[in-house]
Parts: sequence; structure tokens; C-alpha cells
Amino acid sequence: MRKIIVLSFITLDGVMQGPGGPTEDPSGNFTYGGWTVPYFDDSLGKIMEEQMSRPFDLLLGRKTFQIFASYWPHHEGEGAGINKATKYVASNTLTTHEWSKSVFLNGNIVDEIKKLKQQDGPDLQVHGSGNLIQTLLKHDLIDEFWLKIFPVTLGTGKRLFDQGAIPASYTLVESQSSPSGVIIATFKRAGEVKTGSFA
Repeated sequence: MRKIIVLSFITLDGVMQGPGGPTEDPSGNFTYGGWTVPYFDDSLGKIMEEQMSRPFDLLLGRKTFQIFASYWPHHEGEGAGINKATKYVASNTLTTHEWSKSVFLNGNIVDEIKKLKQQDGPDLQVHGSGNLIQTLLKHDLIDEFWLKIFPVTLGTGKRLFDQGAIPASYTLVESQSSPSGVIIATFKRAGEVKTGSFA
């Protein structure tokens, strides 16, 4: 069985929109695109490299797939893992693309993703794909979060938990911080929410 792992850059107030540049996702009049850039040091680059050196396939929403497809096929040396990975794309509008190993999930996306999880193969990494993540959260399909939490608040923009999430508990399995103040934290799904009382 494959795990679904969400790798996300987020602000302290949970915004994940447009981390890489001003034109990445300006929807909703978002003007803070590129907010990760001042904090992206060598230490964080090495962590990203290590996380993406393991075998993986990609599970992407249409918009993120199109952003990736416009860049990574032209940078083979930089993104060997991404180019070699099978790209599973959740879209009912896009059905073909020339980027190698691109597979399109149409129809009932949730059922298709559940089938993917049951297959043998490498884990499925989700990058960007804010709308897809909301669907995954709603149906409790995320096994781990690999988060990079940046020391900035924006007050606006699409958030990781934009439409909420089902009640769930997680275990922090690894954490560290970069010299620029980015917290790198891995959370694994750990069952139901437990409550108690201090009284």
C-alpha cells in the first residue's frame, strides 16, 4: 500500500499560495508570491534534496501539474526524480500531455486515488495542488505532512487547511530548523483525536 505525503511550504498563518514567485499563483489578487525566497538557504535546499532523493511518484492537481510541466522537462539534471516519477494528475479537463509518464485521473477522483493507494509502488508525493489537498483532507487520504513552516504571516491567500479538515491526530516524527528560521517538521497520521481534562 502506498502512502500519500503532502510536502508543503506554509507561512505561520497557514498560507501555501504562490511560494516560489510573483507569477506562480496570483489568483484572488494575491500579491505576495515568492514569499519563501528570502528564507531559502542551502540548509533547506539540502533537506529538500534528501526528501526528493527517495523513490516517489507524484499526485498533482491540474494547475500544479501545468506549472511543473512548463519547467521540469527542460531541467533534467536539476529534477531527475520529478522527471522519472509517474505523474498522476487529478483533472476532469486535462486528459493528455507530452510530458513522459503523465497519467490522468478522470471521473470520480476520490475513488481513483483510493485505488492508487492500494497499489504496490513508491509513495505518492503531493506538491502545491491546494484544491486537491482539500479533497484529500476531506476524505482522510493523507498519511504524512512534510511541512516547511516559514517565519512570516501574510493574512491572505490560500491556506493548507483552507476548507478545514476532519478531526485527526498526528505524531511529530522529525523536526529541525534552518539557519533562516524555517521549521521543517514531519507529521504522521496517528488515529482519532483524544480529549481529556485538567480538572
